[in-house]
Parts: sequence; C-alpha cells; structure tokens
Amino acid sequence: MPLESCMILLDNSEFMRNGDYIPTRMEAQSDAANMIVNQKTQSNPESTVGVIAMSSAGPSSGAELLVSPTDDLGKILTALHGVPLCGEMDVAGKDAVDIAASVQVAALALKHRRNKNGSQRIVLFVGSPLQCADKRALVKAGKQLKKNNVFIDVIALGELEENEPKLRELVDAANGTAAAAAAAGGDDAATVERTCHLVTIPAGVLPSDVLITSPILRGDGGGGGGGGGSAPAAGAGGGGGDGFAEFGGVDPNMDPELAMALRVSMEEERARQERVAAASNEGSSNQEEKTGEDGEAVGAAAAAAPEAMDVAAMAPEVGEEMNDEDALLQQALAMSMAEGAGGAEEAAAGGGGDDAAAAMDTEGGDDDDDAAMQMALAMSMQGEGEEKSAEGGQQFQDPAFVNQLLGSLPGVNPDDPAIQEALRKANEDADKSDKKDDGKKDE
Repeated sequence: MPLESCMILLDNSEFMRNGDYIPTRMEAQSDAANMIVNQKTQSNPESTVGVIAMSSAGPSSGAELLVSPTDDLGKILTALHGVPLCGEMDVAGKDAVDIAASVQVAALALKHRRNKNGSQRIVLFVGSPLQCADKRALVKAGKQLKKNNVFIDVIALGELEENEPKLRELVDAANGTAAAAAAAGGDDAATVERTCHLVTIPAGVLPSDVLITSPILRGDGGGGGGGGGSAPAAGAGGGGGDGFAEFGGVDPNMDPELAMALRVSMEEERARQERVAAASNEGSSNQEEKTGEDGEAVGAAAAAAPEAMDVAAMAPEVGEEMNDEDALLQQALAMSMAEGAGGAEEAAAGGGGDDAAAAMDTEGGDDDDDAAMQMALAMSMQGEGEEKSAEGGQQFQDPAFVNQLLGSLPGVNPDDPAIQEALRKANEDADKSDKKDDGKKDE
C-alpha cells in the first residue's frame, strides 16, 4: 500500500460499557483498532499512526490527543490499551462525544505530521448515540476534509438506527458531490471512486471479523462505497494482505527472515502435496492394471471351462471303447468255440464208438457255452462297424494270440485236439478268402 498518515479516533464515553458486543463495546473497539494499526504499519514501513480519545476528564471533556502520528508501534499500542472510560452520559443539549470537533482535531494533527508525503486518513469509531449532532455541522466537517484531501472511514459500533443516517451524511460529504449523487441514485455507482467508507457492525458480531474483509483494510477505493452499508455488504470483498501471499501474508520489508522462512515452508508443503498427488495417481493406475489382469484371468478360466467339460464328456466314450474291445474278445472266443464244436461233430461221425461217445459228451457239454457265446456275439455285433470287425479278424488269425487268449479263460484247455482242429480250419478258411480277394483285385 502507498505511504499514509492515519489518525484513529476512539469513542471512550460511558456508553462503551455496554455488552451488546463481545465482551464490551470498548474492548471490541480496542481489538479492531489494534488490527487496523498493525495493517497500516505493516503495509508500509514509513506509514504513521496517531490516536485520539474523543472524551476526556476535566472541564473541557473534549477530544484528547494521546499520540501524534508516529511509526513507533510500541507507543501506538500503549495508547490504544490505556484509553480510559470518561465523560458524562446525560448532558442537556450535548452528546457524549462531539464528532465534528474530534474530526477537526484529527485534521489539525495530520496537518502538523512529521512526514508530509503520502495521503491522510481518519478512522472514526462511534458507539455513543448522536442525539444532538447537527447534520449541517457534520456535512461542513466532511466538506472541510474533502478540501484538505483528508479521507475518513467511519465504523459504527452501536445505536445504528439513530447514528447511521448522520454518519452517512458525513461520509458522503467527504467523498464529494459526485459520490453523493451516485449514492442517491443519480449516477452509476460503479463509475465513481469512493475514498471514504462507512461500515456498520451488527450487535453480537466481532468488529475485527467484519473489518478484515472491508475496504478499510483492503485499502481500495471501490466496494463499500461512500454510503458504506451493513456488515454483510462490507464482508463481500476479499481479505487484505494478498500482495504478500507468497510470503505467508508477512511483509518482507518488515521481517525479511520470517518472510523467507514462510516462503520456503510453503514451497516445501506445495512439493509434498504434489508428491502425494503423484503417488495417489500411480496407485490408482496400478489398481486399474491389476483389475484388468484379473479380468483376463477370469476370461481365460471361462474359456477353459467348456474344454474341461468336453474332456469330461469324452471320458465315457473312452470307457465305451474299452467295453467294445472286451465285446470283440468275447466275439472271437465265441467264434473259436463254435468252430471247435463243429470239428468235434465231424470227428464223432467218422470215428469209432469211443471217439463218438467222447464227441457226444463234448458236444453235449458245449451246447450251453455255444448258446451263451452266440448271445454275446449278437450283442457285440450291434453297433460294430465293418472296420472294427475286419481289424478283429486280423487279430484272431494269429495262432499265438488265440492260444494265449484261450489259456487265460477258466476251464478251457488250449491243447484240446478239438480246439486245435477248429483253429487250423479257421486259418485255412481265412487263407482261402484272402486268396479269393487277391484274385478279384488282380482281375
């Protein structure tokens, strides 16, 4: 902010004992004035601040200059916290504080300031009722401030219904005719620069909370206007100190070491937050990749499920093929037994009585076996193809295989002459059929 000399006018009448502000009007005023002093002195090291109490003990009971404009922060804070409550509440034809006279004293103190450079400003706190204040006197005081290039900011801390219209007259006069016409609706308010402001603090609200977002601390000319308004309107603006946001709100000209430390700390915190954000993004991407891999695994398992079902379905078919081989063996055994039975009958017809009797016994004993073998043959031939039958015939043409097969059967003697004769004939018939087939192929 630019160089500025400021006078703070405090209302220290007996009305400031009221507890409608926390904890009292006087202490709430002191807290707000302390914040304004800190903002003025930190915004520019060469800015000066003075303090005036608008009530004093003694016969005059008028405004008292506590500290002339100075840049010594210790003197200023001592004066702020040492303001006593004084003055009379009920005086015929006279208010507890004289606003016009106090403003004239503040303007005179600013006129005799040490550093003539920079702007001049008055911050006026009013918490006493202005029953006897003359509007014409207030307007005259405002015009005199305008003539001397002195700006004024008014903060109303109570008795708002009675004081606000009169204080508005003072602020409008200090802003000039153009601002007053804009406030009355004659001109566009946005095109008129207002250098003086009125801020009203509702009861129960801390003045410092309202002032921190008001034009008084922001130091700009716009917003809040000459007419000021209520606390919500004043709180619509942004907070002060944005110019030093890089240094944590601390002026590097006032405390360069603290400002640099805050800046380094803010940069480290910003870098840490960026690392945390990067790690979070990387974790989310890894989680998405893992989810994709799990989905692929589930898809592969779903694709493999039908193949497993096919294998399970093929298992009974394999068992059926095993059963078919057993049936083929049964068929071969039946054929060999049938041929053996036929050979035994021929031997019985051409031989002697003992041979015939033996043949009859063999025939009678084999009838049941023949019937069982024929039934097994009929069952096995159902569903058998020509290719399997041909392969089976080729296998049973091997004498060694047939002898081994017959020897594994219980109650069957492979060396029986009847069985041997039947096998020999079967081989001869097979050779004859092969020769016939070869002859047909040659033709």
